[in-house]
Amino acid sequence: MRQYLLGASVIALAVAASTTAMAQTAPAARPQVATAIDDVIVTAQRREQAAQDVGIALSVLSGEELTNRGITNVNQLQTATPNLEIEPAFGGGAAQFRLRGVGFQDYASNNSPTVGVYVNEVAYPVPVMTQGLIFDIDRVEVLRGPQGTLYGRNTTGGAISFVTRRPTEVMSAGIKGEYATFDAVQIEGYVSGPISENVKGRLAAMTQQGGGFQYNRDTGESLGDADRTGLRGLLTFEPTADLSFTLDVHGGIDKSENEGLYLLSPLVTRLGGPGSVTIPADIDHRATGWGLSPRFAAETGRDINAKPGRDNSSWGTSLNGHYDFETMRLTSITSYETLDRSEYGDWDSSPSVEADTFFASDVSVFSQEFRLSSDADGPLNWVAGVYYSKQELDERYSSDFIDIYGTYGQVAYAQEVESYSIFGQAEYQFSDEFKVIGGLRYEEETRSLEGFGTAFGGATALPPTSVDTEMTPLTGKVALEFTPSDNLLIYGSFSRGAKSGGFTTYNTGSASGIEPFRPEILLAYEVGFKADPTRSFQLNGAAYFYDYTDQQVLSAVWGVNGPVGKFANVPSSEIYGAELEGTWRPVPNLRITQSISYKHGEYTEFFDLDVPASRLANAAVFVDKSGVEIPFPAVSYGGSVGYDWMVDSLDVMAEVNYSFRDEYPSWLGVKYDVPSYWLVNASVMISPQIGPWSAALFVRNLFDQEYDLTRNFFTSADIAQPGRPRTFGVRLSYQY
Repeated sequence: MRQYLLGASVIALAVAASTTAMAQTAPAARPQVATAIDDVIVTAQRREQAAQDVGIALSVLSGEELTNRGITNVNQLQTATPNLEIEPAFGGGAAQFRLRGVGFQDYASNNSPTVGVYVNEVAYPVPVMTQGLIFDIDRVEVLRGPQGTLYGRNTTGGAISFVTRRPTEVMSAGIKGEYATFDAVQIEGYVSGPISENVKGRLAAMTQQGGGFQYNRDTGESLGDADRTGLRGLLTFEPTADLSFTLDVHGGIDKSENEGLYLLSPLVTRLGGPGSVTIPADIDHRATGWGLSPRFAAETGRDINAKPGRDNSSWGTSLNGHYDFETMRLTSITSYETLDRSEYGDWDSSPSVEADTFFASDVSVFSQEFRLSSDADGPLNWVAGVYYSKQELDERYSSDFIDIYGTYGQVAYAQEVESYSIFGQAEYQFSDEFKVIGGLRYEEETRSLEGFGTAFGGATALPPTSVDTEMTPLTGKVALEFTPSDNLLIYGSFSRGAKSGGFTTYNTGSASGIEPFRPEILLAYEVGFKADPTRSFQLNGAAYFYDYTDQQVLSAVWGVNGPVGKFANVPSSEIYGAELEGTWRPVPNLRITQSISYKHGEYTEFFDLDVPASRLANAAVFVDKSGVEIPFPAVSYGGSVGYDWMVDSLDVMAEVNYSFRDEYPSWLGVKYDVPSYWLVNASVMISPQIGPWSAALFVRNLFDQEYDLTRNFFTSADIAQPGRPRTFGVRLSYQY
């Protein structure tokens, strides 16, 4: 209870402080609901546009939708967006993104994802940096397909852009609290308004505590409690009508326990002794286990009985400036982000010491962008800019295999990534019906792995070795938009995306293990439409074909102790698919959304290690995978139904949302295929028609669906990470 109160006090104090600076006023009555679907303004093309006027496939979720769906971190977005999958890495939560089948799986920190994540236009290029809290969000935009022109490299799958709420013109404040099953507590609050004539500010904070639903199969001890708090402050300064600045300062602390893994198969282990012991496979998927050796506990600085978990802290700042000329706008975005990571994981899901891991990482990213864009009426609109970034990573990765291999492994290295780019995009409206769009981006990246060394049992296996790689990709886009009427947009595009090469930083005793893999290139062909047949109905669709060169996939090499992960380049592969999204308001009080997507991919040229066959033969076995399907879920489906009505002076709003993810085949063999599953959530909220408060009851995973987020193996353990069981909760909010 103490930690709940400490986390809440930060928020409560911010809200309470606001009461001394303003008089309490009741919000105005909500406008009468109409059947018309509101326009959604996005900045997907680096300028404000209605989403229905942008000729790219994108989904937009408002802050209210995120709250209703219980989305508080980036991993949970997959249930609300077509063709998006986000897989947690071995219980630690580091996101592995996949959009339209384009993804990259890596539990290390040094390689870039295929989906770019941005917060207020600032990139988070190291995947583990995306694991902070999502709070005080205005909207999130999910852009599907390569975004190389305006967003740069490492967006071959697409981009996810979070936009936080801005300081308000009038003083306001609010607090929201949530309590749910497994003693899960979440509190969020903000205070916002003018500070002086030209300065406005906003302070927001959020804390999450509790919620662990797993237990130790031997002791009954719980696992998975959250303990994280985030804080964000924004200041806007407008000294003149043409000049404005926004300062964003934010930070967070995460001392949460990791989510555990359960055993898919019986685990035969020595458990620290000479005789073998068999731990049965887990029938109850909430069961798990953990255990540290004294040596590993000392190395990680943890107690011998410590639970798997993290002790991470992050902070960052950005300064966004705008100057408006008569017909142009100059934008400058300067940012600096850091992460200090300390995380212990138990990947064998048992008290045996066969796959215990520890990450100690220091990450810093500096970036600077200058953009010049048109700001005048006319047929030509354009944007041009330059971008620079520098990433620095120091990482120590340790593995304890003492109960299976009689040893432990240690990896240490530093990495520096430096990138320069110049880009431009223009669109020209030839007539009321036709618009052409073209853009190019040239980039230079140098990636250096410095002092990579490994040791086993304390003895050096690979002395410190340095290697580097570079790329100079040209990315771009050509598109044609046809608007035959005010309520129909048809578009076709060709785009070229690129993802950086990199290094496999796993345990290896050979310098060949860290030879860089090559950059991947994606050529994307897409056609789509956005239609508003009536003001109460929207239907958007897209179909695409991807031609892949040097696709980066997690493969393996055969070592002394069996297969060891290593990234490989697939010479040639292809992906194709389609998606539909619709919104309908047949009557003023009813809102229905639906989305469905399908995708298929296969390798057209690939010779690879057959891991299941190699494990059976205890030797390297290779196979021609030409014509083999790329493993990812083929179908995703989702939707929501919401209805609101009046009861006396109260508004009542009920909603059901649901999602389906198809079976996820594994390249490791059918044992590791993740079965398909449905998730259904429901909520009922009441609030006065004129008044500052609201109350909601909700249930997530209504039918208590048993499902897995991922399946894998590490050493001799076949493991899976379960999804959350049914959760009931209540949410209260109050605004000044």
